[in-house]
This record gives sequence, structure tokens and C-alpha cells, in this order.
Amino acid sequence: MNTHAEAHPSLDHHRGALFVENVSVSFDGFKALNELTLYMDPGELRCLIGPNGAGKTTLMDVITGKTRPDAGEVFFGDRIDLLRLSEAQIAEVGIGRKFQKPTVFEQLSVHENLALALKQDRRVWATLRAKLTGSERDRMDEAAVLIGLAENQQRLAGTLSHGQKQWLEIGMLLLQEPHLMLIDEPVAGMTRGEIERTAELLQALAGERSVLVVEHDMEFVRSIARHVTVLHQGHVLAEGTMAQIQSDPRVIEVYLGE
Repeated sequence: MNTHAEAHPSLDHHRGALFVENVSVSFDGFKALNELTLYMDPGELRCLIGPNGAGKTTLMDVITGKTRPDAGEVFFGDRIDLLRLSEAQIAEVGIGRKFQKPTVFEQLSVHENLALALKQDRRVWATLRAKLTGSERDRMDEAAVLIGLAENQQRLAGTLSHGQKQWLEIGMLLLQEPHLMLIDEPVAGMTRGEIERTAELLQALAGERSVLVVEHDMEFVRSIARHVTVLHQGHVLAEGTMAQIQSDPRVIEVYLGE
């Protein structure tokens, strides 16, 4: 089936590019997504905003294979049809997701958490006993520096602050080398300082990979967003820079006016 590639001549070699077209999802008659269309460029940092029930989580579920849409197409990079792949296969082609609540192993150290993420073998003790290669150590150290936890590698993850746990989980996701990262409400519950540090981190992640961030904190979105998509009732209400979004009367009415 090459028609899709011809419709998008720019699709070739676009690792990390995402094409969501006319996707609809219904749950018991409720349209969670209604002919939603969204395109993301490789290396782009995109913020997804909208009121509760707008379809943000359902969209992420569709992209990661957790939910199958009733209609539409979802393509990733070089003609990869995500709707034909399982959740595990979607992770393998390079799409990683971070949920709102951090899921780090609290009884293990920061270093051990990163080692687990590096080894795809999910049997904890097999992984922790395995010898790390020099290049694996380098990758872990790089990730630890990027997430601001280089000095904390021997600390138990359970003793980290809420913000540090979120960064650790982002580091764990990074070690799986995704081309597209989906990050759900990263700054909920963070201190102002942690929020600023998270903004820097997400901006550093984009470029080499695409990053799609769902967030409610408008100040945070303003600080990182080059491009914002607003969802409402399962479809795209508006798209553009933060300045364009903030001055859009439809967005003000359904969302920012709350």
C-alpha cells in the first residue's frame, strides 16, 4: 500500500514524524475522537492542550496502540502504519510514553533504574546482575547528566523528590532511544524550580527526537511551546504559536476563559 507515501512525498526518511488523519474513536456512543487530524515534524516539540474530556489521553492511547480507532490512519516516519502494530511493536519502532504518575522502582537506586531501562529484558535480577558494557555506561551517564541526577545515581529512587522521580522516568524512557516521546502532564505537583528545570529538559530532548507534551499548566506551556494544538470535543479546535492560540476567540471561549 504505497498510496499513503505518494500522498505525503515528504514521508520518506522522516523518523519521528507523525501523521494522524481523520481518526475517530467511540466509547459506548460517546465520540472521544472525532475525525481528528494532527501532523508532527521530526524533532518537533508540540504541546497538546484542551479541557478535560477533549480527547488528549485517547489520542495518546491511539498512537501507542492501546486503543484501536474506529476510523482513520496513523503513520509514523517511513511508512510505518501504527494501526497494524501491537503496543510492543509500536514501542520497538521508537515511540515511548511517559504517564503522569511516575513509575520508577522505588527500592532500587537511580543507577539501577537506568540500568533496567537500558536492558529490554524485564526480569529485574537478570538485568541487575548483567555486566554493563562501556558504551552502556556512557549512555547511562549521559542520561543522568541530562536529567540532572548525575550526583544522585546511588540514591534510592524512593528518596527522590516528586520532580526528580519524573526526571528519572524521562531518563529511563530516553535510554529506550525513542524517536517520538509522548509525555503526559509532566509538571503536575512540581515546585516552581522543578517546573523551570523540566522546561529546560524537554527543550533539550526535542531536536534529536520529537516530543509531544500534554499539559494543563499554561505558564509551563508558554515557556516551552513553539507549536500548540488545542483539542476540543475530540477534534483539533486550533493550532499555532502560543500567541496565536491565546488570542483565538474560540480557544478563549472553550478553554482559556475557564
